[in-house]
Amino acid sequence: MSLPFRKELEKYKNINEDEILSKLSEDELKQLEHVLDDLDPENALLPAGFRQKDQTTKPATGPFDRERLLSYLEKQALEHKDREDFVPFTGEKKGKIFIPKEKPIETRTEEKVTLDPELEEALASASDTELYDLAAVLGVHNMVNNPKFDEGGARSKDGKGSVRNVVKGEKVKPIFEEPPNPTNVEASLQRIKANDPTLVEVNLNNIKNIPIPTLKEFAKALESNVHVKTFSLAATRSNDPVAIAFADMLKVNKTLKSLNVESNFITGTGILALIDALKENESLTEIKIDNQRQQLGTAVEMEIAKMLEENSKILKFGYQFTKQGPRTRVAAAITKNNDLGKMLLHSLLICPGEPSPGLYTLPVCT
Repeated sequence: MSLPFRKELEKYKNINEDEILSKLSEDELKQLEHVLDDLDPENALLPAGFRQKDQTTKPATGPFDRERLLSYLEKQALEHKDREDFVPFTGEKKGKIFIPKEKPIETRTEEKVTLDPELEEALASASDTELYDLAAVLGVHNMVNNPKFDEGGARSKDGKGSVRNVVKGEKVKPIFEEPPNPTNVEASLQRIKANDPTLVEVNLNNIKNIPIPTLKEFAKALESNVHVKTFSLAATRSNDPVAIAFADMLKVNKTLKSLNVESNFITGTGILALIDALKENESLTEIKIDNQRQQLGTAVEMEIAKMLEENSKILKFGYQFTKQGPRTRVAAAITKNNDLGKMLLHSLLICPGEPSPGLYTLPVCT
C-alpha cells in the first residue's frame, strides 16, 4: 500500500539538478551554499576548517603575533568603560571603633597567719635540721632541690655537721628486656627427627634468624613424630611456604594437639592451606593464627567459620575476627565443640570400657 505523500514525490524523481543549477545566478548560488551549511554544520567527513564557509570580509593581517595580540587585548580592556557603582565610594568610615575590653587584674592579698606564742617561740629557736625534718613531715618536697639544704654543702647554724636529708625519692625500678629464647633450634630439630619421647613441647617463639628451609624441615619431621603435642613458632618471620608445609604435616600427623603461628607474615593463601588441612585432621584441639602482617579478609574468615562448623575437635581458636557474621558462627561452633567434649568425657567416666558410638550420642552401658 502506497502512502499519499509518496505520490507527490514521484514528480521529483526525474529532475535534472545540473540544469537547475545552471539557471541560478551568482547571488542565488551563494545563498544556496549558506543554506546547505546550516543544514549540516557538523560534517565529520570534512576537516574542521572546511565545515563552515569563510564569511569574513576583512583582509588578512598577516601571521599570528602573540605579543601584538596581548597588547591589543590590554588596550581594549583599558579603553572599556567600567560599570558605575550603585553607591559611590566616598571613604567615609561608619560604625563604632572596636575597643577591646580590659580584663581586671586579679590581686591576691596575703593573709597573715598568727600562731600561738609557744609555736612561734619553738620555730624561732629550732635549728635548720629540725626545720627540714618538719618540712618533710608537712610534705614540702620542693625543699630537696634547694641549695641551702643540699646534702653536700648544707651546714647548721653553728657551722658544725651537715644537714640530714630526710626526704628521699623512690628508686627507679629497672625494667629489663625479655631474655632471648634459649631453645636450641638444631638440637630440637634432631630430637624431633629421632622421635625423642621426652620432647613433648617445642617453643621457637621470637627466634628471628631461623631460615625458611629449617622451618620446613620442622614440619617434615613432625609428620612422623608421635610424641610432640605442642608446637609454637610465633614471631619467627614465617611466610606462606612455611604455612603450606605445616598444612601438609597436619594431614598426616595424629599426635599434635596445639599449633601457634601468630605474629608472622602469613597471608590468606597460607591460612587457607592450614584450614583445608584441619578438615582432615582429628587430633589438633588448639590453633592460633592471629596478628599476621596483613588482614586475612572476609573470604578467609568465612572459610574458617565453615571449617570449625565441620571439625568438632577444635576447642580453642586464636584469631580476632573483623566481621560480625564469621565471629558469631565461630563462637557458636567453639561452644558446641566444648560441650561435645564435656559430654564425651562424662560418658567415658560413666562407662570407662565402652566406646562412644558417636559424637552426638551418649554410650549405653551394658
